[in-house]
Amino acid sequence: MAVRLFEGRDHAAAYCRYRVTPCELIDTIVSYVEKKTPNQCNLAVDVGCGSGQGTILLAPHFTKVVGTDVSPAQLEMALTNENPPNVSYRECPAETLPFACGEVDLVSAFAAAHWFDREKFLLEVDRVLRPGGCLALLSYSMDMELEYGDVPDTTLNGICKEFYTALLPFRHPHLGTSSSDIYSAMFDSCPYPDKEWTGSLKVKRSLPLSGYIGMVETFSSFQGLLQKDPSRAERLSDDTKNKLMSAMKVSSPETEVTVIVKFFYWLARKPL
Repeated sequence: MAVRLFEGRDHAAAYCRYRVTPCELIDTIVSYVEKKTPNQCNLAVDVGCGSGQGTILLAPHFTKVVGTDVSPAQLEMALTNENPPNVSYRECPAETLPFACGEVDLVSAFAAAHWFDREKFLLEVDRVLRPGGCLALLSYSMDMELEYGDVPDTTLNGICKEFYTALLPFRHPHLGTSSSDIYSAMFDSCPYPDKEWTGSLKVKRSLPLSGYIGMVETFSSFQGLLQKDPSRAERLSDDTKNKLMSAMKVSSPETEVTVIVKFFYWLARKPL
């Protein structure tokens, strides 16, 4: 059974505002789709699309892009985007996609597949993909890093690690100790012989320090703490922010920092 989270309106709004989408990977995905079957980029389906950041990035490359999600709140947020005319959204589980057999050229999932029922999802992907169609799954690890001016990276990242360590007891049990293990297991269980795993891609973004804090607050572990003890969650977030500002010698949480997000991904092609 799939795990359902991220369905509240406030969480959906924060997800839309703070999550980082690796636009650097879109060309890699599209090139993989076109490698053996060029000029067949008609329909892409972005599963677990959330607020649609990844869905929109696919739009220039496909005739039609459909984002799907189980959360009405996330889809409502996606509809507030400036969506291209070839982008639409559907509410449905990842394991039951509303598409005909062999209709889809690409199935993607951006930082969502770890919540799916792995066996049922892969079977559904195989059903909807055309021969030669592709699957692209990607996510990132929690251990993001920060850079700021001449401040030693070890100083900032030591504070970040304290933040992550405090959240570990509230990590959802479905994720285990590492979500990358879930993706690795999915990769191994995918029956397609044509598949590629990439274990590390560092993506850098300039964000306000408050944006980094906001991104961590969208994680399921922080949300777990927030539900159990809101005051403690707020204190932890504020203490981390203040420690980082002190180390950076700045007075505003809107000070820009470089956030390094560590992505991993895999691509697979259904046999022709």
